[in-house]
Amino acid sequence: MRRVRYDSPGGPLFLEEAPAPEPGPGELLVRCEAVGVTLPVVRKVTEAAEPIPLGGEIAGEVVAVGDGVTLFGAGDRVTGLCFGHGYADFALLREAMASRVPEHASAVDAVALVRGGLVALGALAAARPEPGESALVTAAASGAGHLAVQLARVRGASRVVGAVSDPAKAAFVRSLGADEVIGYAYESWGRPVDYVLDAVGGDLLTPAVGAVAPGGRLVAYSSGGGTVQAYDLLVGAKSVIGFQMARIARDKPQLYERWRRELWQLFADGAVRTAVHGEFALEDAAKAHEAIESRANTGKVVLIP
Repeated sequence: MRRVRYDSPGGPLFLEEAPAPEPGPGELLVRCEAVGVTLPVVRKVTEAAEPIPLGGEIAGEVVAVGDGVTLFGAGDRVTGLCFGHGYADFALLREAMASRVPEHASAVDAVALVRGGLVALGALAAARPEPGESALVTAAASGAGHLAVQLARVRGASRVVGAVSDPAKAAFVRSLGADEVIGYAYESWGRPVDYVLDAVGGDLLTPAVGAVAPGGRLVAYSSGGGTVQAYDLLVGAKSVIGFQMARIARDKPQLYERWRRELWQLFADGAVRTAVHGEFALEDAAKAHEAIESRANTGKVVLIP
C-alpha cells in the first residue's frame, strides 16, 4: 500500500510503499476513502522533536477486524480518529473511536463532520450556552470553526460573530449563518459577547478575552498555547475554560457517542452542513498541509487515497 511520511522535523512529506498493517485486538483495518487533515498534526510535523505517524480522521470500508471486535465487521463503512499512519491506503482504527457512516453520507462528509463537529459540540458544552446569548468563534472558517458557527446557532445563540485571519473569508462565514465577521487584526472586535470559542490561542488570546462581556466565558480548545492575564479575568469576572476532546473520548464514552449521533441527525436534517476547502491526492499531502499552514482554507482539507 501507499502511505505518506517524513524523515526529520519539518522535513518534506513523501509517498512510500509499505505493507498493509494487521489489525490487533480491538482494532479495525479500514480501506481509506477520505482522510481529514488536522491542524495539530500539521503543527507536529514542524514542532515535534521526532517524526510522528501522520494520523487524523479517516473514513472508509472495514476490510478486517482484530480479536475482540464486536460492533463492526468487514464491509461496514466507518469513520474515526486514527492515531497511527492515517495518510495511507489502509489504516488502523480503534473500535472505541469508530462510528458508522450513514448510507446518505459520503466518506468526505464523514471526515468533514464528525471530528470537527465533536470538538465544536464539546467546546459549546463547556461554554454552557443559554438561549439568547451571543457567541464569537475564532478560526471561524476552519474545519471545526465552520461547524462551531452553525452549532452555536443550533444551541440558541441570538448573535454569532466569526473571527477570521483574512477578511476575504467573510462571505463564506456569513453563508454559515454568522451575523458579523471580524478580522484578527481589527482594532475593535465590536460589542462583547457572552462566550468565545477559541481555536487559535497564542497572541490571539488577549483580544479574545477582551471580546468577552463581564461575567462571560472563553473556552480554549487550541493547540496553539498562549497566556491569559489574571487581572483581565478579575476585573470583568470572566472565566477561561479548557476543553480537550481526548478526555471526553477516554472518560465519557457514552457522552461521546451521544454527540456523534446528534451530529449525524443535525446533518441529516440540514441544520448543519459541511464545507470542504479541497480534496488532495496522497502525493499532494504537502499541498494540503500548506493550505492549513497558510490559513487559506475555508472548511475542511481532505486527502483522497
